Amino acid sequence: MAIILALVSSVLWGIADFAGGTASRALPALVVVLTSQTAGLIAVTVAATVTGAWTDAAGYIPWAAGAGLVGAAGLVTFYHALAVGTMGVVSPIAALGVVVPVAAGLATGHLPSAVVAVGFVLAIAGVVAASGPERSAGRSLTPVLLAIIAAICFGGALLFIARGAAFSPVMTMVGMRVASVSALACLFLVRRLRGSRSAIDARGGPAPRPSGASRRLRLDPRLWVIVLVAGLFDVSANLTFGLASTAGALTIVAVLGSVYPAVTVLLARVVHRELLTRMQQIGVTVAVVGVALIAGWS
Repeated sequence: MAIILALVSSVLWGIADFAGGTASRALPALVVVLTSQTAGLIAVTVAATVTGAWTDAAGYIPWAAGAGLVGAAGLVTFYHALAVGTMGVVSPIAALGVVVPVAAGLATGHLPSAVVAVGFVLAIAGVVAASGPERSAGRSLTPVLLAIIAAICFGGALLFIARGAAFSPVMTMVGMRVASVSALACLFLVRRLRGSRSAIDARGGPAPRPSGASRRLRLDPRLWVIVLVAGLFDVSANLTFGLASTAGALTIVAVLGSVYPAVTVLLARVVHRELLTRMQQIGVTVAVVGVALIAGWS
């Protein structure tokens, strides 16, 4: 069950990242993350009420707060990277954050078998391979650096989610969203009060005066639907990962939950017509083989 839940979380994260990255090409990353996180907070609050999770033990609180803060920082950075870089490259780099929970799992004695260890190596190597074209194509390194920062934040968030889920998966999500929305709202208000619209522009630098087409796009209801999809799928992925971490070894769950770039890459290829280089294709294939080894021998 843990393997299935971890893979489901990967699919949900892949869709959420694609939706968030797409929205961030038309809206500031901070606005996208704040709106999507608020939608997630509403959804998980309803879930907590329906399941009666409000009475669960409070041990989740510090872990949820930590996950919310570092997760929010990671999302803002990640969506910015997706907006200015290639989705098929940025997403795999950000997935390298899996190293954090895997290292924590190994430190606590969750040692994998030889076959599963090979699967770990292949899955992570596949993700690394997908980042090669961006580094060698003479493009700006900004998206890569932002993705690396996001990876560190995401890795910490995954570890905190797993720790909090041991007390209450649902309430960990509630606490996580309360922390992230609070921090993001404060940041948004501070920047608004400073009157620096360019500071929250996802592309950085002075924000150009939007054209008529741009203003229409920003007001397009379909754009906000995409933002809501990002928020709802992200919180669903977090919850599913939390449940998976309580049902299986963190080392295995974390790696399986980190293959979401394959979903993002495929969606970017189909919807945005982003071309995959041979190296990226090899990377995705290697990652899938790694996942198969982990799933088959765990």
